[in-house]
This record gives sequence, C-alpha cells and structure tokens, in this order.
Amino acid sequence: MLRPDAPRLLLLLPTATYRTAAFVEAARRLGVDLTVASERPSTFQDANPRGLLTLDLSDPARAAREARAFAEQHPLHGVVGVDDDTAVVAAAIAGELGLVGNDAAAARAARDKHEQRTSLAAAGVPVPRFTLHGVDDDPRRLAAGVSYPCVLKPLRLAASRGVIRADAPEQFVAAFERVKRILKDAGSEMRDAGCLEAGASPIPRPASRSILVEDFVPGPEVALEGLLVAGRLQLLALFDKPDPLDGPYFEETIYVTPSRLPAEQQRAVAACAERAAAALGLRAGPVHAELRVNSSGPWVIELAARPIGGRCSGALRFEIRETGKGKRETLSLEEVVIRHALGMDLPALARERRASGVMMIPVPGAGVLREVRGVDAARAVPQVEEVVITAHPGQELVPWPEGARYPGFIFARGETPEAVEAALRAAHGRLQFVLAAD
Repeated sequence: MLRPDAPRLLLLLPTATYRTAAFVEAARRLGVDLTVASERPSTFQDANPRGLLTLDLSDPARAAREARAFAEQHPLHGVVGVDDDTAVVAAAIAGELGLVGNDAAAARAARDKHEQRTSLAAAGVPVPRFTLHGVDDDPRRLAAGVSYPCVLKPLRLAASRGVIRADAPEQFVAAFERVKRILKDAGSEMRDAGCLEAGASPIPRPASRSILVEDFVPGPEVALEGLLVAGRLQLLALFDKPDPLDGPYFEETIYVTPSRLPAEQQRAVAACAERAAAALGLRAGPVHAELRVNSSGPWVIELAARPIGGRCSGALRFEIRETGKGKRETLSLEEVVIRHALGMDLPALARERRASGVMMIPVPGAGVLREVRGVDAARAVPQVEEVVITAHPGQELVPWPEGARYPGFIFARGETPEAVEAALRAAHGRLQFVLAAD
C-alpha cells in the first residue's frame, strides 16, 4: 500500500521495450507512485488515469506540454526515459517541470551519433575520425577517399543495427548500399531528425538519409555504466566484452563485470567517459558508454544518456550498508536510477562482491523460430542464475546487421569473471534453436 504522500515518477516506456517489469518492480520496492507513459493509448487508461498516460514521444516539446497538463492534476516529482529517444523526451519534460534531468539539447546531442562525434572531437575527447554522407552520395567516389579499415553506421539505430566494417573499396560500396537499405526499412524509427554535414552549408539532413563513416578503432571494447550527479560521474560498473568485436558486423554477446583491465586503465576509461559527458553537456542521470582501449588509451565509441539496454541490467546489483544496523541492502540498477530522478537519498553504492555477467544470446540464423531446446539443461549449468528466452515460436529471427533483437538472455554469477564467462558459454552451448529454414 502506497503512502498518501508517495512521490510520483513519470516513466517513459515505448511500446516495444524489455524494461517495463524491471522498472515497475523497482518503483514498487521503493514505495513510489508510478505513471507509465507510452506513445500508444492503453485500453486500461480510462480505468487508471493516474497510472497510465499517452504522450507524443516523437515530439519532445509537445510531450513536455502534455506532461505539464497531466502534472496539474497529478503532480510529478521525477521523470525517467529508458532508451535514446525517451531520454530526449525526459529531458524536455524535466526542463518544463523543473525536475532532475539533463538539458534537452545535451540529450539530443547524445542521441545523434554525428552530433555526438562533433561535440566530443571539438572538446578533445578521443573519438575516431569521421565524416557524414548522404544516402544519395556516390559510394564509389567516397570509397576512393576513405581510410581503411572503416566503419559505416546509421545515426540513430540501436544495438549496432546497420553497423558494418569495410576493409577495402569494394567492401565499402557493398556496405554503403546495405546500410542505405536498412535505413529505408527503418525510416519511421528515426525521430526528430536533423543534423548537419561537417563542413557543409547549414541545411538539415534527416538522420534516415545519412550515413556516418569513421575509422575502425582496434582494441578490446568495454561497456561503462554510470550515474551523473551534478555533473560528476559515479562509476557503477565496468563490463568486459570478451568476444572480439572486429566486424564485419557488431552483434554483442557477453558482458562480464568486474573488468579484468588493469586498475590504471579502468580509471582512464572512467575519466574519459566523464569528459565525454561534460562535453555533451550532460549533468544528471544514467549514462551507458561504449569505449575501446588500446596503446593510445581509451576511445569513446558511443555514450548514451540512459541506462544499459534490454534485460542486461539484471546482471547488476548494488549494495548499501544501513547506518547503525550493519545490514546490507541490495538495489537494482532501476532502483538507483529512480532514486536519483526523485531526489531521494542516494548513499554510497558498491557493486555486489561477486562477479556477474550476461550473454545476449546470438541470433542463430535467419528463419522462423520453431522451438528452443535445451533450456533446462542450460539452467542447470553451475553459476547460471537465469535463462530467459524472449523469442517465441513463429517469430522471425533476423541476424545482424539488419536485425537488432536477441532471442534471449543468460545470466550468471560466480566468484571470478573467468568463472562467470565460462558458465555463460557452457549454458549457451546447451541451447538449440530450431528454425523453419533448417
């Protein structure tokens, strides 16, 4: 039962998201009154007008006005977005209502890969060299002036969808045409577009009509999870990605924490991410960053003003010690994010002592899923905590780079990162995906 004076959180959840259950449970544990906003009206909205809200998530300014009208009847004390688009909407709403959040311009800069690259390069943050091109440009002409290896990518699509490496001119041309087709298929997903080509006249170019080309940065890749509090980055976790991400496509698989990088390199990664957030103007809330590390130090590949995507937050738990009680309380990442958004007490956090990890189960091939075998055997692997199959029979599985949805997730915890990684691989080895195309 909620207290009458319980704070109310506005949670921005796109219709197609894995995040609903984790955030709803976090709000329940914190005793927070929750209003869930999506872009499509719910059939239950009339029965629960305080708990469900429809907002135009494609128009942040309009969504902010709609949120203000709602808040006049049901006061809001915090707002959280769960992906790149809703992070921009959350920033606009926070600005409109005077809540904890980022400036909307900073959130937009973080969302757009070209705008982000431009801001970071101007601030001296290490990023790969890059150029922006339109989908109607001649790829053969462009291929002659590119340094190899290079990476082509869309400006807005998530989960490495449409990201392709090219090592030679003929590969560049093929990759360019393939990204162009992916952008055409995903055009409706590219919201609030508008970016400028480097060195060109200030004519907006829609994100769905643009391709970013950048140098390939060698070296192992890590993922950083952090929380910005008044502009200072609090490092929550640093994940290793033990499977090489060298292309030609960049489907991610295993995340394991704590990182096995030397302590000095870990500090350098965190400092680089903090510089990147400051260069974009981000000051408050969750940050998820992807960086590569080589002999030149850390390089920012991407930095997002949101928490880690999908179900991967299940790999993280944080401990706080209650003063005077000597008792450890465990928080989820979603609870940390909500507490910060509402201005609640946020004590010193430490990631749990055990190592943990998640495998985003690779797409086994193109085809319609018939069944998944071996799930119980995978769950029986020592140190494996959970195997979640999110794909359903009859669903079409689409490999990268056209695809962006994993068929499931495996979670493990153990005494060492090496043990966790081994458990994830062993569990995956027991799964068999049967496709109609087999």
